[in-house]
Amino acid sequence: MDTEAKRTAAREDLAGRDGVLVAFSGGVDSSVVAAIAHDALGDDAVACTARSETLPAAELDEARRVADEIGIRYVEVTFSELDSDAFRRNDDDRCYHCRSMRLSAMFDKAADLAIPIVCDGTNASDPGDGHRPGLRAVDELDAYSPLLAHDIEKDEVREIARQYDLSVADKPSMACLSSRIPTGLAVTEDRLSRVERAERLLRTWGFEQFRVRDHDGIARIEVGEDELEAALDLDFVRAARDHIADLGFDHVTLDLHGYRTGSVSPAAEAETDILAADYPTD
Repeated sequence: MDTEAKRTAAREDLAGRDGVLVAFSGGVDSSVVAAIAHDALGDDAVACTARSETLPAAELDEARRVADEIGIRYVEVTFSELDSDAFRRNDDDRCYHCRSMRLSAMFDKAADLAIPIVCDGTNASDPGDGHRPGLRAVDELDAYSPLLAHDIEKDEVREIARQYDLSVADKPSMACLSSRIPTGLAVTEDRLSRVERAERLLRTWGFEQFRVRDHDGIARIEVGEDELEAALDLDFVRAARDHIADLGFDHVTLDLHGYRTGSVSPAAEAETDILAADYPTD
Protein backbone atom coordinates (compact mmCIF):
# COMPACT_ATOMS: atom_id res chain seq x y z
CA MET A 1 0.00 0.00 0.00
CA ASP A 2 1.44 3.40 -0.94
CA THR A 3 1.59 6.41 1.38
CA GLU A 4 -1.50 8.10 -0.05
CA ALA A 5 -3.53 4.94 0.39
CA LYS A 6 -2.36 4.69 4.00
CA ARG A 7 -3.31 8.29 4.65
CA THR A 8 -6.75 7.69 3.15
CA ALA A 9 -7.22 4.59 5.30
CA ALA A 10 -6.24 6.49 8.44
CA ARG A 11 -8.60 9.34 7.56
CA GLU A 12 -11.50 6.95 6.95
CA ASP A 13 -10.70 5.17 10.21
CA LEU A 14 -10.89 8.41 12.24
CA ALA A 15 -13.92 9.65 10.30
CA GLY A 16 -15.83 6.68 11.70
CA ARG A 17 -15.16 7.77 15.31
CA ASP A 18 -17.42 9.97 17.42
CA GLY A 19 -14.49 12.24 18.22
CA VAL A 20 -10.79 12.07 19.11
CA LEU A 21 -8.38 13.96 21.33
CA VAL A 22 -4.85 14.00 19.93
CA ALA A 23 -1.91 14.05 22.36
CA PHE A 24 -0.19 16.94 20.63
CA SER A 25 3.42 18.09 20.98
CA GLY A 26 3.74 20.05 17.74
CA GLY A 27 6.26 17.55 16.41
CA VAL A 28 5.77 16.01 12.99
CA ASP A 29 4.13 12.76 14.21
CA SER A 30 1.44 14.29 16.39
CA SER A 31 0.93 17.11 13.87
CA VAL A 32 0.17 14.59 11.12
CA VAL A 33 -2.28 12.75 13.39
CA ALA A 34 -3.91 16.09 14.22
CA ALA A 35 -4.10 17.07 10.54
CA ILE A 36 -5.69 13.74 9.56
CA ALA A 37 -8.11 13.93 12.51
CA HIS A 38 -9.12 17.50 11.67
CA ASP A 39 -9.52 16.53 8.01
CA ALA A 40 -11.75 13.61 9.03
CA LEU A 41 -13.73 15.06 11.93
CA GLY A 42 -13.55 18.84 11.87
CA ASP A 43 -14.52 20.27 15.26
CA ASP A 44 -14.93 16.77 16.72
CA ALA A 45 -11.14 16.50 16.71
CA VAL A 46 -9.16 18.25 19.46
CA ALA A 47 -5.40 18.67 19.86
CA CYS A 48 -4.21 18.71 23.48
CA THR A 49 -0.79 19.72 24.74
CA ALA A 50 0.32 18.78 28.25
CA ARG A 51 2.31 21.51 29.97
CA SER A 52 4.97 20.50 32.50
CA GLU A 53 8.51 21.33 33.61
CA THR A 54 9.95 18.99 30.98
CA LEU A 55 8.38 20.83 28.03
CA PRO A 56 10.52 23.75 26.78
CA ALA A 57 8.63 27.02 26.51
CA ALA A 58 9.71 27.28 22.86
CA GLU A 59 8.10 23.91 22.13
CA LEU A 60 4.85 24.98 23.79
CA ASP A 61 4.78 28.10 21.63
CA GLU A 62 5.48 25.93 18.59
CA ALA A 63 2.64 23.55 19.45
CA ARG A 64 0.21 26.46 19.69
CA ARG A 65 1.40 27.83 16.36
CA VAL A 66 1.15 24.49 14.54
CA ALA A 67 -2.32 23.78 15.95
CA ASP A 68 -3.41 27.15 14.56
CA GLU A 69 -1.79 26.29 11.24
CA ILE A 70 -3.76 23.03 11.07
CA GLY A 71 -6.97 24.74 12.18
CA ILE A 72 -7.78 22.11 14.80
CA ARG A 73 -9.45 22.89 18.14
CA TYR A 74 -6.69 23.26 20.72
CA VAL A 75 -6.60 22.84 24.49
CA GLU A 76 -3.94 22.46 27.15
CA VAL A 77 -3.61 20.54 30.41
CA THR A 78 -1.04 21.11 33.15
CA PHE A 79 0.63 18.50 35.32
CA SER A 80 4.03 17.87 36.93
CA GLU A 81 6.20 14.81 36.41
CA LEU A 82 8.24 16.03 39.39
CA ASP A 83 5.35 15.03 41.65
CA SER A 84 6.38 11.43 40.98
CA ASP A 85 9.23 9.91 42.98
CA ALA A 86 9.59 7.22 40.31
CA PHE A 87 10.06 9.83 37.59
CA ARG A 88 12.53 11.93 39.58
CA ARG A 89 14.59 8.83 40.31
CA ASN A 90 15.37 8.69 36.56
CA ASP A 91 15.84 4.97 36.15
CA ASP A 92 15.44 2.92 32.97
CA ASP A 93 11.66 3.43 33.08
CA ARG A 94 11.63 7.23 33.33
CA CYS A 95 9.92 7.57 29.94
CA TYR A 96 7.31 5.04 31.01
CA HIS A 97 6.42 7.09 34.10
CA CYS A 98 6.39 10.32 32.09
CA ARG A 99 4.20 8.95 29.32
CA SER A 100 1.83 7.35 31.83
CA MET A 101 1.26 10.68 33.61
CA ARG A 102 1.05 12.68 30.40
CA LEU A 103 -1.46 10.35 28.76
CA SER A 104 -3.48 10.07 31.99
CA ALA A 105 -3.86 13.85 31.92
CA MET A 106 -5.02 13.56 28.30
CA PHE A 107 -7.61 10.92 29.16
CA ASP A 108 -8.92 13.11 31.99
CA LYS A 109 -9.28 16.04 29.58
CA ALA A 110 -10.96 13.83 26.98
CA ALA A 111 -13.47 12.69 29.61
CA ASP A 112 -14.21 16.33 30.50
CA LEU A 113 -14.91 17.00 26.82
CA ALA A 114 -16.94 13.78 26.39
CA ILE A 115 -14.44 12.56 23.77
CA PRO A 116 -14.15 8.76 23.72
CA ILE A 117 -10.69 8.24 22.19
CA VAL A 118 -7.20 9.58 22.86
CA CYS A 119 -4.78 9.28 19.93
CA ASP A 120 -1.01 9.56 20.05
CA GLY A 121 1.69 9.95 17.40
CA THR A 122 3.42 6.58 17.64
CA ASN A 123 4.38 5.60 14.10
CA ALA A 124 5.26 2.22 12.58
CA SER A 125 9.01 2.88 12.89
CA ASP A 126 8.90 3.48 16.64
CA PRO A 127 8.54 -0.05 18.10
CA GLY A 128 11.88 -1.15 16.65
CA ASP A 129 13.70 2.11 17.40
CA GLY A 130 15.84 1.29 20.44
CA HIS A 131 14.89 1.62 24.11
CA ARG A 132 11.29 2.92 24.13
CA PRO A 133 9.65 2.23 27.53
CA GLY A 134 7.09 4.97 26.85
CA LEU A 135 5.38 2.69 24.35
CA ARG A 136 4.40 0.40 27.23
CA ALA A 137 2.36 3.25 28.72
CA VAL A 138 0.57 3.73 25.39
CA ASP A 139 -0.41 0.06 25.42
CA GLU A 140 -1.46 -0.02 29.08
CA LEU A 141 -3.65 3.08 28.85
CA ASP A 142 -5.11 1.93 25.53
CA ALA A 143 -4.32 5.09 23.60
CA TYR A 144 -4.95 4.68 19.87
CA SER A 145 -2.03 5.13 17.46
CA PRO A 146 -3.45 5.61 13.95
CA LEU A 147 -0.02 5.90 12.31
CA LEU A 148 1.02 2.58 13.81
CA ALA A 149 -2.34 0.96 13.07
CA HIS A 150 -2.03 1.84 9.39
CA ASP A 151 1.68 0.97 9.10
CA ILE A 152 2.79 4.55 8.43
CA GLU A 153 6.56 4.77 8.93
CA LYS A 154 8.59 7.87 9.78
CA ASP A 155 9.54 8.78 6.22
CA GLU A 156 5.88 8.42 5.22
CA VAL A 157 4.83 10.63 8.15
CA ARG A 158 7.01 13.40 6.73
CA GLU A 159 5.60 12.82 3.25
CA ILE A 160 2.04 13.16 4.57
CA ALA A 161 3.06 16.31 6.47
CA ARG A 162 4.21 17.79 3.16
CA GLN A 163 0.92 16.76 1.56
CA TYR A 164 -0.85 18.78 4.25
CA ASP A 165 1.69 21.59 3.73
CA LEU A 166 2.72 21.47 7.39
CA SER A 167 5.67 23.67 8.33
CA VAL A 168 7.00 20.93 10.64
CA ALA A 169 7.38 18.34 7.86
CA ASP A 170 11.17 18.32 8.24
CA LYS A 171 11.34 19.29 11.92
CA PRO A 172 13.94 17.25 13.85
CA SER A 173 12.74 15.10 16.73
CA MET A 174 12.64 16.93 20.07
CA ALA A 175 12.36 14.77 23.18
CA CYS A 176 11.41 16.24 26.56
CA LEU A 177 14.04 18.01 28.65
CA SER A 178 14.47 15.09 31.06
CA SER A 179 16.07 13.11 28.22
CA ARG A 180 19.11 15.38 28.63
CA ILE A 181 19.83 14.01 32.13
CA PRO A 182 21.77 10.71 32.30
CA THR A 183 19.97 7.71 33.69
CA GLY A 184 20.48 7.46 37.44
CA LEU A 185 21.00 11.20 37.99
CA ALA A 186 17.91 12.67 39.66
CA VAL A 187 15.65 14.88 37.57
CA THR A 188 15.23 18.22 39.31
CA GLU A 189 13.64 21.51 38.38
CA ASP A 190 17.05 23.24 38.52
CA ARG A 191 18.60 20.78 36.05
CA LEU A 192 15.65 21.03 33.68
CA SER A 193 15.75 24.82 33.84
CA ARG A 194 19.45 25.17 33.09
CA VAL A 195 19.24 22.71 30.20
CA GLU A 196 16.33 24.67 28.71
CA ARG A 197 18.21 27.96 29.02
CA ALA A 198 21.38 26.45 27.54
CA GLU A 199 19.47 25.08 24.56
CA ARG A 200 17.84 28.47 24.08
CA LEU A 201 21.33 29.84 23.41
CA LEU A 202 21.95 27.19 20.74
CA ARG A 203 18.60 28.01 19.14
CA THR A 204 19.47 31.72 19.17
CA TRP A 205 22.73 30.92 17.37
CA GLY A 206 20.77 29.17 14.62
CA PHE A 207 21.45 25.52 15.41
CA GLU A 208 18.66 23.18 14.35
CA GLN A 209 19.58 19.68 15.59
CA PHE A 210 21.01 19.85 19.08
CA ARG A 211 20.95 18.76 22.71
CA VAL A 212 22.64 19.99 25.88
CA ARG A 213 23.23 16.99 28.16
CA ASP A 214 23.55 17.77 31.88
CA HIS A 215 26.21 15.56 33.48
CA ASP A 216 25.91 17.09 36.96
CA GLY A 217 28.22 20.04 36.48
CA ILE A 218 29.30 19.30 32.91
CA ALA A 219 27.25 20.59 29.97
CA ARG A 220 27.83 18.34 26.95
CA ILE A 221 26.68 20.01 23.74
CA GLU A 222 25.63 17.82 20.82
CA VAL A 223 24.86 19.32 17.40
CA GLY A 224 24.07 17.74 14.05
CA GLU A 225 27.09 16.56 12.07
CA ASP A 226 26.56 19.24 9.44
CA GLU A 227 26.60 21.89 12.20
CA LEU A 228 29.81 20.82 13.95
CA GLU A 229 31.89 23.37 12.08
CA ALA A 230 29.63 26.17 13.33
CA ALA A 231 29.96 24.85 16.88
CA LEU A 232 33.75 25.16 16.60
CA ASP A 233 33.52 28.81 15.54
CA LEU A 234 35.49 30.86 18.08
CA ASP A 235 32.68 33.37 18.60
CA PHE A 236 30.29 30.55 19.48
CA VAL A 237 32.93 28.87 21.67
CA ARG A 238 33.24 32.07 23.70
CA ALA A 239 29.46 32.49 23.93
CA ALA A 240 28.96 28.89 25.01
CA ARG A 241 31.78 29.07 27.55
CA ASP A 242 30.59 32.31 29.11
CA HIS A 243 26.81 32.11 28.94
CA ILE A 244 26.27 28.39 29.54
CA ALA A 245 28.76 28.42 32.42
CA ASP A 246 26.72 31.24 33.97
CA LEU A 247 23.79 28.82 34.23
CA GLY A 248 25.59 26.76 36.88
CA PHE A 249 27.81 24.38 34.90
CA ASP A 250 31.45 23.86 35.92
CA HIS A 251 32.55 22.82 32.43
CA VAL A 252 31.08 23.16 28.93
CA THR A 253 32.07 20.56 26.34
CA LEU A 254 31.30 19.79 22.71
CA ASP A 255 30.70 16.14 21.83
CA LEU A 256 32.68 15.49 18.65
CA HIS A 257 30.43 12.54 17.80
CA GLY A 258 27.69 15.11 17.19
CA TYR A 259 24.00 14.72 17.92
CA ARG A 260 22.82 11.18 18.76
CA THR A 261 19.37 10.21 19.99
CA GLY A 262 19.34 8.59 23.40
CA SER A 263 23.02 9.25 24.09
CA VAL A 264 22.39 9.24 27.85
CA SER A 265 20.04 6.23 27.76
CA PRO A 266 21.03 2.86 29.28
CA ALA A 267 22.08 1.46 25.89
CA ALA A 268 24.26 4.45 25.07
CA GLU A 269 25.96 4.41 28.46
CA ALA A 270 27.67 1.17 27.43
CA GLU A 271 29.63 3.18 24.86
CA THR A 272 32.83 4.59 26.33
CA ASP A 273 34.45 6.27 23.32
CA ILE A 274 33.00 9.76 23.83
CA LEU A 275 35.18 12.43 22.25
CA ALA A 276 34.79 15.96 23.57
CA ALA A 277 36.30 19.37 23.07
CA ASP A 278 36.33 21.30 26.34
CA TYR A 279 35.08 24.88 26.47
CA PRO A 280 36.86 25.87 29.75
CA THR A 281 34.83 28.03 32.08
CA ASP A 282 37.65 29.66 34.02
